[in-house]
Amino acid sequence: LVGCRAGGPGTPARTVASFFSKYEGREGFKTTEWSADLLQRLALVKAAKLLGGSELTNGITGIRSAKVISFAPTTDAARALAQQGLRQEAASILQSNKYDPISGGATRGSDYQVSVRASGDKVSEFAALGQLPDVADSFVLVAVDGNFTRSQVQALTKYLPQIVQATSK
Repeated sequence: LVGCRAGGPGTPARTVASFFSKYEGREGFKTTEWSADLLQRLALVKAAKLLGGSELTNGITGIRSAKVISFAPTTDAARALAQQGLRQEAASILQSNKYDPISGGATRGSDYQVSVRASGDKVSEFAALGQLPDVADSFVLVAVDGNFTRSQVQALTKYLPQIVQATSK
């Protein structure tokens, strides 16, 4: 019974894309796709003002596509869905699709756990699991495709909570 519940409701998704398809449009879920142009404008302005760091700027320019699915339960049925294992289902997908957790677990200063698909220092995809701030039983999955180094991914993930919060409203 515990194994079934850990897979989320219904048949567990097997890929990140199928996870998005499974839950997109369901009650309590919001999906947002970011274009690289939008990300570049938002983050480059912040980077220039806050850090001026080349790792962040280079990471931003390496983004090809990014997608976020967030879940905030608004009804008892939606809360039940959260209890059925959304986070466990997503974590299982990342593990079975050979995403490697970035050492140190959660991103510093946030509750996001970031995993990458990489060959050496070259990262082609990263995914982050977390939750919306101040929303009980919430869930967030961020999937980003591009061309990065591990240090660029770490620089990008420092801003994930703010970007997710801004795009989830």
